[in-house]
Amino acid sequence: MKTKQWVYNALVAALYVTVTGVLTPISFGVIQFRVAEIFNHLAVFNKKYIVGVVLGVFISNLFFSQIVLFDLVFGVGHTLFSFGLLAIFSSKQMSLKLRMTINTLSFAIGSFLIAWELYLALEFPFWLSYLSVAIGELVVMGLGVPLMLYINSKLHFSKIMEK
Repeated sequence: MKTKQWVYNALVAALYVTVTGVLTPISFGVIQFRVAEIFNHLAVFNKKYIVGVVLGVFISNLFFSQIVLFDLVFGVGHTLFSFGLLAIFSSKQMSLKLRMTINTLSFAIGSFLIAWELYLALEFPFWLSYLSVAIGELVVMGLGVPLMLYINSKLHFSKIMEK
């Protein structure tokens, strides 16, 4: 990666950490609306943003989670797994909206990892946790689609990362 790409990824990570930190009460637990998950959509524009998102998840979980070790393993694992689903089930030939929809569904499906974490660490019921975390992902990332499309129309995320 070029120096400029590392800087953009550092910026993405910093934004992810800041949003998660400010909204910590709703970013963790069985009912969570981690607003910073909107940044997951950056990978739809350019896969090079994955580095910044994963770093943001790692740092957020390190500093703000009450179950740090679990969140470092399962939270980062959830992000990587979900980006893997995105890579498998989408292609550049698809529209941005369709890829963002697949991305949203990938993160909702991958929420089973967070439910498993909550079950192991806090003995929360698995299926209830899975349902509530997946709904949180669907809501946050679903609402993030038009927002990220609008911001992209002004900033052109893909081109920024390639300059």
